[in-house]
Amino acid sequence: MRISHKIASGRATLAAEVSGSGSPVVFLHAAVCDSRMWRAQLDAAAASHLAIAYDRRGFGQTVAETEDHSAVGDLLSVIDTVAPGAPAILVACSQGGRVALDAALLHPARIRHLVLISPSVSGAPDPVLSPEIQALMAAQKTAEDAGDLDRVNALKAHLWLDGPLQPEGRVSGPARELFLDMNGIALRASPAGANIDTVTAFRRLGEITAPALVICGEADFSHIHARSRDMAAAMPNASFHSLHGAAHLPSLERPADIARLLMAYLAGT
Repeated sequence: MRISHKIASGRATLAAEVSGSGSPVVFLHAAVCDSRMWRAQLDAAAASHLAIAYDRRGFGQTVAETEDHSAVGDLLSVIDTVAPGAPAILVACSQGGRVALDAALLHPARIRHLVLISPSVSGAPDPVLSPEIQALMAAQKTAEDAGDLDRVNALKAHLWLDGPLQPEGRVSGPARELFLDMNGIALRASPAGANIDTVTAFRRLGEITAPALVICGEADFSHIHARSRDMAAAMPNASFHSLHGAAHLPSLERPADIARLLMAYLAGT
């Protein structure tokens, strides 16, 4: 049974869902989703662990005033409220991966393991994009300038759910509907304020000694796939898994596959 929590952190009230018991596993969502992207994996992890998923500022049901804040500080507030004193396993996708990596560098004793899916990383160089992807990005910018948030949402679904070089609408049904709902909330949210964590983790990956699994879909952006592989090679206790046919958000697109990968990894911890 999932239990809802409202957790204070600065001038934010973070919305969290908690299920199961045991060692904590905390799920960190992407910047185009909220904690609902982890529904299948949260339920799977709760069979053997204390599974925790929360909405960061500007997403889902979290309520926050605009203020500069530490995303890592918010994460620790969640852990300290739900599982005080226990080191956590972090399962993170995209921008959530950036928060997880920053936390592993700032508070290594608090983080037991990392499972990173298509992770962002602070301090990474800007990518070189193909003309096809540049055209999609330009269309998104035009829609943003026009205030056409529904069009922005549709373009982001193409880029991040389908994959930037895949046919639009490749992923359909409930997964697409959930994406559009989650990202629609994020697009219309009030500004959350700046994240004050300045870790530049890209240059410090070799310092992260926590065991890690890095996963990336082959249909994701090519620079994210290459960077994910390189990150796994740079971290001393990490391995890499390439997911055939999946794009940036495999927990939505292939929920059962990601749940199986996660449970196999947790069994080894």
